[in-house]
Amino acid sequence: MPARRIYPIYFLFGTLVLYGVLYLLPGIIGIGYSFTDWSAYSDKINFLGFGHMFDNYIKAFSVDERYLGYLGNTLLFTFVTTIAKNALGLALAVLLTKRIKLLNFHRSVIYIPAVLSAIVVGLTFRSVLNPADGLLNTFLRNFGIEGPQWLTDPKLAIWSVMAVDTWKGMGYIMTIFIAGIMSISSTYYEAADLDGAGAWQKFKSITLPMLMPTITVTTVLNVIYGLRVFDTVYALTNGGPGYATEVLYTGIYKEFGYGRYAMGTTLSSIMFVFMVIVGYLLIRAMNRNEVEE
Repeated sequence: MPARRIYPIYFLFGTLVLYGVLYLLPGIIGIGYSFTDWSAYSDKINFLGFGHMFDNYIKAFSVDERYLGYLGNTLLFTFVTTIAKNALGLALAVLLTKRIKLLNFHRSVIYIPAVLSAIVVGLTFRSVLNPADGLLNTFLRNFGIEGPQWLTDPKLAIWSVMAVDTWKGMGYIMTIFIAGIMSISSTYYEAADLDGAGAWQKFKSITLPMLMPTITVTTVLNVIYGLRVFDTVYALTNGGPGYATEVLYTGIYKEFGYGRYAMGTTLSSIMFVFMVIVGYLLIRAMNRNEVEE
């Protein structure tokens, strides 16, 4: 066999080996540990036995407030922030592809939060949203309004976290949509102008259908980010008050911190399966609605 045909096989083999060692093997080992009683309080790691091997998973999906709370908050966070970032990012992209003054300046200002550290953003907004002496409630008191308990009210805290995360991430999504809009041929809009179509009709009939591949990408990115969110929640509330803002990754972090390693790997395995299934279904579902030029 000629050498030029052998080299690609070597590269492919090496890539598969690296992928298996660095990604697949740790994942498989982690799933294996989820069927044990591994903890910091025992020198031995014991397999739970075939009759009890799913006990950790049953506990994770049981009526235990902690674990159901982790899962519920993660799904809520993912759903709300995905819709919010896509909607606001698309609206800003449509606005900032028009001929307006200081266009690049406006784009840059909106994009800046995306490059900031999530920890920095979280700590900053932690002081801004502080119910007692935070900037926002202090401002409201000047008008005789007693501001809400943004980060200490169990019903409001998760929404405050989602609002901060949306503010940080919508600029990044906006840039993706801007690239998608600018790739649409101007001939479609010129033909629509000749037909007397208005701005809304052009958006509904041209921009939105042509952006379906881009919307697929942004939706998958947002869903994957939402499922694995950690730093924003950790910096803002550390999962509190109580378990009100606890998500799967903060839960995993705390389980390992408490020495409950088996439950930590169980939650990690659940997260991995969620990400694979949701990502696959999203791509399949949204690809059906894509429009080819």
